[in-house]
Amino acid sequence: MTSDSDTGSAAGGNELSYKTAGVATGDAPPARRRVWFPVALAAVYWAAAIGMARMEVSTFVRFLTLTAILAVVLLGFLGWWLFTRRVSWATRLLVLAAVVAAPVVGVLLADKSLGPITVTVGLPIMFAAWAAWLLAARKASPAVWRNGMVVAIFLPFLAFALFRMEGLSGSGDPDLHWRWSARPGERYASGAIAPAGAGASATSVPTTRGASAAPLALRPGDWPGFRGAARDGIVHGVTVSTDWEKQPPKLLWRAPVGAGWSSVTVVDGRAFTQEQRGEREAVVCRDAATGSELWVHEEPGRFSEALSSVGPRATPTFDNGRLYAQGAAGVLVCLDASTGQKVWSRDVLKDADARMPDWGVCSSPVVSHGVVVVFAAGQSKKGLLAYRADSGEVAWSADAGVLSYSSPHLATLGGREQVLFIGDDGLHALDPAAGTALWTYAAKGQPPRSLQPTPVGDSQLLVPLGLEVPTDLVDVKRSGDTYATTKRWTSRNLKPSFNDFVVYDGAIYGFDQSIFSCVDLKTGDRKWKKGRYGNGQVVLLADQGLLLVLSDKGEVVLVSANPDAFEELGQFQAVNGKTWNHPAVAQGRLYVRNAEEMACYELQPVSR
Repeated sequence: MTSDSDTGSAAGGNELSYKTAGVATGDAPPARRRVWFPVALAAVYWAAAIGMARMEVSTFVRFLTLTAILAVVLLGFLGWWLFTRRVSWATRLLVLAAVVAAPVVGVLLADKSLGPITVTVGLPIMFAAWAAWLLAARKASPAVWRNGMVVAIFLPFLAFALFRMEGLSGSGDPDLHWRWSARPGERYASGAIAPAGAGASATSVPTTRGASAAPLALRPGDWPGFRGAARDGIVHGVTVSTDWEKQPPKLLWRAPVGAGWSSVTVVDGRAFTQEQRGEREAVVCRDAATGSELWVHEEPGRFSEALSSVGPRATPTFDNGRLYAQGAAGVLVCLDASTGQKVWSRDVLKDADARMPDWGVCSSPVVSHGVVVVFAAGQSKKGLLAYRADSGEVAWSADAGVLSYSSPHLATLGGREQVLFIGDDGLHALDPAAGTALWTYAAKGQPPRSLQPTPVGDSQLLVPLGLEVPTDLVDVKRSGDTYATTKRWTSRNLKPSFNDFVVYDGAIYGFDQSIFSCVDLKTGDRKWKKGRYGNGQVVLLADQGLLLVLSDKGEVVLVSANPDAFEELGQFQAVNGKTWNHPAVAQGRLYVRNAEEMACYELQPVSR
């Protein structure tokens, strides 16, 4: 009978040589090592991870599924290791101690931004490294075999000390960077932007070329706020060359910027955006043609969150010579758009008695009937707040739910202008002047909700209802002062999550999760789904039926708005780094930014 420590006569020569070398002989020599089971377990996990990354499943379902598979792999690995008879108990316990200690050491050495990612991502890599070593070292000596296992277990967790996390990617995976690399927003200090002074109070710092006292005025072709004049991502009056091989968009200027997910507002030759600059939030005005900084207004405050990173989330809104900007910490400011001087400011969360939303205040203001409307996340029917545009006094408050990352939206339905807002309990429609409720479309569902409702004519709305969930087409009928809503269809072919879409000639164009798609407006049926750009945003050049798609990796793609076939016409890398910011098109120029840089491109006109 063979004992656990007896390797058998077939390996007697090897065992004798190991004894002679003074090496413990309790572990199996090369001839007796069987490693197919742990190798198979590691292969099963990684096959599932790669397969699910290409499947149309929600991030939540993918997370739960891979967590369950990881638990099975963990139990399988440890069970196999503890009960394998060809390994001494000393080696078994040593390796088990390494499995327990490695994640602890990894967490202690890793950047605090990684948090539990160190363990949840490190464990699958550890099992793969462990299995790979077992397979590669089958013929190694017992000492090399044993010590190599310990190294393979520790190495994946130690590697995390080299990285930090800047939130998630658009697909929900960790966005990892070298730990010593510059953080988003830090580059602006050494670039073309001169940061304003860091005092304790709000400041407005114009430069000598800064601003003039002449009031700015909205011109045809300008882009006065989030997603354009109608917040629908549609541009009129612009025609461009579709041959990007011969006439690609021309770079006019590029500049580093402070961190944030704000888009760009372009009015009367000025480009406005919001940035994080150290411990202060900044509204920045640039010359739209050259990129030179004209003025900066700063307010104390810094919002940072592990999954969505740091900086302002909203986009400034221009109206009647003034700029309205909502910071991530909840401060709403009204500025003179030409000089940057502050007219008034309000703490929206304080006014609404609201707690800070998990991902910050994201609402881009909308202006109508002399009031500025923002989402306030407040209880007691203070979901939306309206401030008088001239003075900043509270004009009205209204119930619109308490959790949303969407923005108020102006639309005319049934011949009447109204403010629309998608909250956690559905879609609300209010009179912009008085804040009275006109109608609601109840839709409790999975938050977060961060997109805009999209009017289709005078009596229909496309309503995106949350993270990786279907979109509804809703009929809105008016009879006198009464409205009735009826759902026409719900389409699982359009699950835009954080990616807004556009409507053109009876078709919807946008991201269905991570793939750019076309959906029939009348039926909700899919026409095509082929643009593998990750995640991103889209602008429609309506005069030509062209789509400018901005991926979350900073790539701009020109796509034909053709419901019958997917046709990519050109592409180029506009900015580098994670790009969650919406693009803007004004006066034939494309403005793109992210948390690191901002660039302006001239869209070349059609050749004559």
